Amino acid sequence: MGKRLITQRRGRGGSQYRSPGHRHLDDVRLPAFDEGKGTITDLVHAPGRTSPLTEVTFRGKKDYLLAAEGVKVGQELTVGSGEIRPGNIMMLSSIPEGTPVHNIEGVPGDGGKYAKTAGTSASVVSRGEKVVILMPSGALKEFNPRCRAAIGVVAGGGRDDKPFAKAGKKHHTLRSRSKAYFKVSGVAMNPVDHPHGGGSHPHVGKPSTVGRNVPPGRKVGRLSPKKKSKK
Repeated sequence: MGKRLITQRRGRGGSQYRSPGHRHLDDVRLPAFDEGKGTITDLVHAPGRTSPLTEVTFRGKKDYLLAAEGVKVGQELTVGSGEIRPGNIMMLSSIPEGTPVHNIEGVPGDGGKYAKTAGTSASVVSRGEKVVILMPSGALKEFNPRCRAAIGVVAGGGRDDKPFAKAGKKHHTLRSRSKAYFKVSGVAMNPVDHPHGGGSHPHVGKPSTVGRNVPPGRKVGRLSPKKKSKK
């Protein structure tokens, strides 16, 4: 009897694949109020995140936000009205076209869902009944003009420039985020470990595409190509 595949093991869940929420400093949501000012008191490392966080004091209470490139300790951040400056939070309807933004709300008031990875940003393309934004993936997405976003690019963009140099560092880096490491391809395994395993040299041994009429649980991966239309 064969072994359970890695994707099946991941689907069963467990501490190996669960986000280490007890180590997270904060969920870095945008402030719940519409107007206000705060001061950056510190820049801190956030375990399990790719970017640093800013420790901001709003109305005497400490809060954490994603750090934008160029912000510094002692800088004043504004929520609502204010100038176009990295770190400030404004409605999409008030942000000029071409401005880089991050931590964009999908629904007004949800605190921010999009463009939160280190070094990423989206760009405002046009404004009207809907605000069109160019996402980091290159896709164009429409948002409610009352959705808010933070100005600038998320800090920490150079994290991929420095090599890991050894496997141990990569293991500990991914382990802190509960990410699986050492991913082995199916064709490199033995027949007992994977349907693609075995053979005198790495080869799948059977069609790897999936039919278009298979049930939902089977319809994953590479779908079979469409038939050529008759001219």
